[in-house]
Amino acid sequence: MRNAESLSQKAIREFLNWSEGIEFAGCGREEKYAWVERVLRAHHYGQLRKRERGLVRAYVGKMTGLGPAQTTRLIRAFLDHGTVGATAYQRHRFRTRYTAEDIALLAEVDRAHERLSGPATRRILQREYEQYGNPAYARLAKISVSHLYNLRATARYRNQAAVFEPTRSSAEAIGERRRPEPQGRPGFLRVDTVHQGDCDGAKGVYHINAVDTVTQWQVVGCASKISEAYRLPVLEAMLAQFPFVILGFHADNGSEYINHRVAKMLGKLQAEFTKSRACRSQDNALVEGKNGAVIRKLIGYGHIAGQHAEAIEQFYAEHLNRYLNFHRPCGFATVSLDERGKRRRQYKAEDYRTPFEKLKSLEGAERYLKPGLSLAELEREALAESDTECARRMNAAKWRLLGQCKVQSPLPLRIR
Repeated sequence: MRNAESLSQKAIREFLNWSEGIEFAGCGREEKYAWVERVLRAHHYGQLRKRERGLVRAYVGKMTGLGPAQTTRLIRAFLDHGTVGATAYQRHRFRTRYTAEDIALLAEVDRAHERLSGPATRRILQREYEQYGNPAYARLAKISVSHLYNLRATARYRNQAAVFEPTRSSAEAIGERRRPEPQGRPGFLRVDTVHQGDCDGAKGVYHINAVDTVTQWQVVGCASKISEAYRLPVLEAMLAQFPFVILGFHADNGSEYINHRVAKMLGKLQAEFTKSRACRSQDNALVEGKNGAVIRKLIGYGHIAGQHAEAIEQFYAEHLNRYLNFHRPCGFATVSLDERGKRRRQYKAEDYRTPFEKLKSLEGAERYLKPGLSLAELEREALAESDTECARRMNAAKWRLLGQCKVQSPLPLRIR
């Protein structure tokens, strides 16, 4: 209202009567305050009588939309100072004790000492002042540990203590952390290592166990040491003994398999490389079960020196692996879901088959075999001798081998 200050008290009274029930509001605080000051000055508010003051007060409250308390506050400010204006907010601030120079000095100390803990840094600041007499540390020598961390959190400190390093290339992940998904296809191997004990500080041989997820086709190898120079040739020879193409390789998180040499070898075979997940003991349970049911049961727990690894490897290739895959039946569970959705495994009589029989039962088994190999050729090898004849020949070779190795066993070897 531009001519507000020119209205007479009679006009104001008529306006208030006419506008009853209508609400007004100002656009902004500065505009409202300026308008109130002009009205109060035009009507010489300080010289008005009580009744006239009430009329002007009601007029101001009506036009600005301010409450009675706010209107009284603005009028009091006009009577005291002659103006109506916004009072600057005075935030309470504690007295600054540590200066910008102190923060810079703290940043310098942290850079020199590679940012130690708060108590250790506080002790250094005390020693700089009390023991070495450096006056620049006079205030910092008395700082508390909590306030030291407060200074470290300030923008001034971060700007001065920031250390810029070039971007480091991220380490290449070896293997994907998940369980294999063969989807009924052979060629997805589970691999693990079995150590044959120590004796007088000397390491025993290392058995390498590889089992196919779908057919349970098993190939066992032996290395004198766990290092790459001894393990990789054995692993390559083992993969060559599988009749089907290798599509996947799954191991636990041991460094004997999770390394670039193994990853490179599997890359040449175009096989996926997976590793067990944390808190998922079932990811590699198949080969773990074969460690005990095959290697520990047949070889035992006694120490076998690493010098016999080549002879054991020859025994595995000529006798044991043939027996395991063509003449030793394995259980293949029938998995069903109960009413709660829990997986139930049942083993029926017809579910026990040799790995070769399981391979033959797969639909289109021929297409999984390596080039130049056929099921008929594998069938002839399986029928060359009976299961019991192969077991007898394998056991005879095993006892000759163990006699040559002179096994030092704290536990008696179990004969089956």
